[in-house]
Amino acid sequence: MKYIINYGMDKGADFIEARYERRLTDQIILRNGEVEGVSKSINEGVSIRLIHNGVASMGSTNIMTKSYLEAVIDELFSSARANTPLVSRKVTFSEEPAYDVEYFLAENIKWSDLSIDEKLSFLKDLDSQVMDNQFKSKFPGRSFFLEYTMEEKHYENSEESKIVSRIPRVSLFYILVGKYNSTTAQRYDEIAGSGGFEVVKTDKAYERVLESASALDRILTQSVKTPEGRMDVVVGSEVAGIIAHEAVGHPFEADRILGRESAQAGRSYVTLGMLGEKIGSDEVNVSDDPTIPGSYGFYLYDDEGVKARKRELIKEGIVNEFLHNRETAGRLEVHSNGAARAGGFDKEPIVRMSNTFFEPGDYSFEELIEDIVQGIYIKSFMEWNIDDTRLNQRYTGLEAYLIENGEVTKPVKNPVLEITTIELLSRLDACGNSLEFYPGNCGKGDPMQAVPVWMGGPPLRFRDIYIYGR
Repeated sequence: MKYIINYGMDKGADFIEARYERRLTDQIILRNGEVEGVSKSINEGVSIRLIHNGVASMGSTNIMTKSYLEAVIDELFSSARANTPLVSRKVTFSEEPAYDVEYFLAENIKWSDLSIDEKLSFLKDLDSQVMDNQFKSKFPGRSFFLEYTMEEKHYENSEESKIVSRIPRVSLFYILVGKYNSTTAQRYDEIAGSGGFEVVKTDKAYERVLESASALDRILTQSVKTPEGRMDVVVGSEVAGIIAHEAVGHPFEADRILGRESAQAGRSYVTLGMLGEKIGSDEVNVSDDPTIPGSYGFYLYDDEGVKARKRELIKEGIVNEFLHNRETAGRLEVHSNGAARAGGFDKEPIVRMSNTFFEPGDYSFEELIEDIVQGIYIKSFMEWNIDDTRLNQRYTGLEAYLIENGEVTKPVKNPVLEITTIELLSRLDACGNSLEFYPGNCGKGDPMQAVPVWMGGPPLRFRDIYIYGR
């Protein structure tokens, strides 16, 4: 790494950084009780990015000989010189402290200590739990994906930062297809976090899978038609999380606001002038925090060597800050808040979320629904859609129920909430006092790159929302 930095600076770079990554990934797939596949892969290489004459250029390679690294760096200088006449605005990175840090996340139950048979036994127990219960519905489709990733990184730059990290992550993703007579319904869910096998080998995993099967059985056998009209709506943590991620997190990415993502992941309803502007009720508090222990989006330093911290995107309904990497922060003359992430050694660190969520409030679930005469509780979603400015959106409920006279009653079939972001945030009037997260892999950029994230929040109550049935 030092050789890369020294070679680039000797050739006249204004700034140069190198990021080595090694990712080991194991995956086991069980489908309908049978092993479908067991795989292992290792992906490693180094990314080099430099600024020369105000032009940034980046390259990567998995051939890490000195001669080949020199050739990559020489090509980056050639690219920067060729693009100098075409660039109207010079790239400047925000000034940030230099760190020399190593951090490693422990595995309480080491993945490597368990045999494949032990991991398969866990998946087969989950599958049997669905099949052995006396549901009215049948479950002809049952898929379980168990994945482990060990992510090792070594970052250095010409400002004397050196960050070495090792983060293990484990994920259990599953899909259940329920069938009753000629009607089918599907539920997908995931449990994931940073750490060892203990992340998924918990009572919670068994409870979640059984709860998903039970919910599908109720949906298929008991659902009534969703009433149509304006009513109060309570959404569960899963729905709160997708709203936080899609309607707040993405549009608060500074590169999207500045227009860089417009031809790729889209634009934003947020503008630079909206800092300090009120866009939701006083109850809207949305944060993004990569430092949450055990989280799927966990990291302590981003892929530009910037120390991570909690980002308070919306405070009491007011736009408080955007997500930044060093390039967007430099352009807006602020400090980066550590939101630069890359989906692999051959990907550029761009502005990304980590763990995005609505902050909890003071209400119990019973208090959220006690004064609702007729409303809808949307516990989980079947699908969601949002436009490329993240303004117009639609969420279709999977597990959902009527609220009648302050009580949750009959399950309803696929309620649809279709609304603009501003109206939705303006109609939030109460937040539950619990906090739950759901994992995902967030995609962005061209070429597309995915990073692990959490999405979540407490149950949320929205007043006077238009609902219709699918």
